[in-house]
Order: sequence, then structure tokens, then C-alpha cells
Amino acid sequence: MNTSNLNLKDSFTLKNGVEIKNRLFKSAMSEQLGTKDHNPTIGLATLYSTWSQGGLGISMSGNIMIDRNALGEPKNVVLDEQSDLSIFKAWTKAGTANKTHLWAQLNHPGKQIPNFISKEPVAPSAISLEGGLEKGFNKPRALTETEIQGIIKKFATSARLAKEVGFTGVQIHGAHGYLVSQFLSPRHNQREDQWGGTLENRMRFVREVYRNIRKEVGEKFPVAIKLNSADFMRGGFTEEESMVVVKTLAEEGIDLIEISGGTYESPSMVGHNMEERTKQREAYFLQYAEKVRDIVDTPLAVTGGFRSANVMNEALQSGATDFIGLGRPLAVDPEIPNKLMTNDNHRIELKTLTTGVKAIDKIAMLDITWYELQLARMAKRKAPKPHMSEWLCFAKTLTSAGAYALRKRRA
Repeated sequence: MNTSNLNLKDSFTLKNGVEIKNRLFKSAMSEQLGTKDHNPTIGLATLYSTWSQGGLGISMSGNIMIDRNALGEPKNVVLDEQSDLSIFKAWTKAGTANKTHLWAQLNHPGKQIPNFISKEPVAPSAISLEGGLEKGFNKPRALTETEIQGIIKKFATSARLAKEVGFTGVQIHGAHGYLVSQFLSPRHNQREDQWGGTLENRMRFVREVYRNIRKEVGEKFPVAIKLNSADFMRGGFTEEESMVVVKTLAEEGIDLIEISGGTYESPSMVGHNMEERTKQREAYFLQYAEKVRDIVDTPLAVTGGFRSANVMNEALQSGATDFIGLGRPLAVDPEIPNKLMTNDNHRIELKTLTTGVKAIDKIAMLDITWYELQLARMAKRKAPKPHMSEWLCFAKTLTSAGAYALRKRRA
């Protein structure tokens, strides 16, 4: 295919015949807009309506958890048999306006559950998080065979319900150190049964999750995955292993692969430790995508770092990616897709977030929580506040987490 004249406005047709109106892909961001029962708030419908009018081709939801006993964050939305499906339908109706696709990102956090939410999280192996995260996350318990099979079924159930309530696709979250990523990593998965050891065994979990989802939703419903190019940790999931997983999932029939990288312990997904060449090309994982393109023809989305319309168009024209993934820029300007498509010189500017105290920056997880507050503003029909104080963000995050922790103790 000749890609030399491609630009962001061009449509794309997946192999299953599903058409996406343009090449702009909203990557998942944590919204923290669930109710106390973990249903969507009306604010989610407002937020995604705003994004649908902004011109996106595909809008990916934030984490939708498949198990209400395994939450990554206090206000996660859960989609299971106990969910209020009518509220989900209001969300998908708003989010699919303007011919926008709205896909549900399905996730299980594994051990990445803050200790004020879970005393004993589960994981492939009983191995703690490191890198200074030990105080905030408890050591997990290793999953049993029965529990693993149960989680696979929960992924499939959530996918079936996602299709039922009006999402137009689903994405398996297989990146950033969550459960699927933990199974893939030899650092975190040291099992000696069929789910661990060799790469063939370590990728059995994601392959079974995909197969069970596919049985529930059929061949014409898009099923995607967000996958790490690497964990960027000693003894972790490597780029070479990632390539094998990509090829395996492509052969299985996955509809789209979104490329990312890193974990809570090594957060490359937010641009930490970037090489100079990467800064010049903007996209963190474009070089990896070029290698993937050599081995599979599955549609690709590259997320992380894109800031300039002309660079985005160049990435499409190079053939390295089919979709341009955007996250944080959409939290400060929901009209960015329309601006990028109408002005080849448009550039996105994001400020560097810091309180001036590195320890507090890490505790507050500013790269996530500051943007969550912007989403909360839009959910209330307020404009984003690009110059919001980082200290205000820290205070609000601390208040919110503390109140939730107290509720859990009283329960």
C-alpha cells in the first residue's frame, strides 16, 4: 500500500470491515469517574461526548475493571453481571456520537492495587513491586489454577457486556505492569506450571483471554490489545519477547495493537528517560513499531509523545503506524483532533509537572492525577485548566485517597 500521501483525516478499514473515520486514536486515561457502586457517573457521558465532538476516530475508555474485587484505583468503573447496564448505555450513546468509535479498555490490575484498597492482591507469583513502591502496594498472593481460569472468563464476560451496552470494540490492557503484563514478564511471573517459565507458557494467559473474548463477541467486533514494547527493567519482558507475542496475537486474529511500554516501576509510558533521537521524532515507541511492521500487517496505534501535526503525518506516511495515539493532550484541549486535521502546523504544548519536591511528585503520581482533575472538570462541563497548580492537585489527591481509605477500614 502506498502511504506517501496519508494524513490524519484519512479513514481506515480494519480487516473485519469496520471503518474508522480518521487516524486519531484517544488512548486510555484514568478518569476516576465511577460511582461508589463502580458504575459510570453521568460525567463520563459528558466527558466522552465532548471528545466525540472534538473529532476523534477512536476513543478508548479508561480502565474498566473486570472484577469488582480487584480495583486498581478507588473510583474505577467495573463492567460485570452486577453492573447497571442502563448507565453504560448512556455513556456509549454519548461517546459514539459524530461517528466516533468508543472502545472499552478491559483490565485486571493484578498486584498493582494500592494497599488502602486491598490487603492481599493477586498476581502470577508472590513477588512484590519494587522501585520504592513497596510501601504503597502489598505483596501479592500467587493465583491458583482455578482463579486464573476464573479471571479469563471474567474478561470474556466484560467483553460480551461491552458489546451489549454499545461499545464498538474492546481492548485488552496488556501493558504498564497490570495482570496481563505481569504474566508476560519473567521478572513477575516465576510460576512452574503451564502459566509460567517459557515465553510460550507466559503468553498463554493473554492468548486464552483473547480467545475467550473472541468467542463471546464474534469475528466482526473489534478486539484490540495494548502491549508493552518492553518493560524497561532488568529481568523483565524484553523487546524480543514482545515481538513474539505480537506475531502470535496477529496470527490469532487480533484487530489492532496499540504499542506502549513501561510499568509503575519504570514509567516509560509517560516519557521518562527518553533518548535524544526519540525526542526529535516525538513518539516514544515509533522505532519499535517500525520493527513490528516488518513481521505483521495487523493495524498499529503508537501512543506517547506525539505533539506536532506534521510529525504525526510523517509517522503515518512512513508506514510505521496506522493510528496516532493521544492521551494527555486531550485532557487539556478536547478540540485537538479537529485542530490537528485542519492545520498541519498545529503543535501541542504541555507543561512539565512538578511541585518542586521529587518525593511528593512521585507520591502524588502527578503525571496521572493532575490530568484526572482536568477530566473531572470536563465531566462537569467546565473547561480544562492548563495552568492548574501541582500543589492543589496533590492536596486534592491526598484528600480523595484518604477518605476512601477510611471508608474501606469502616467496611
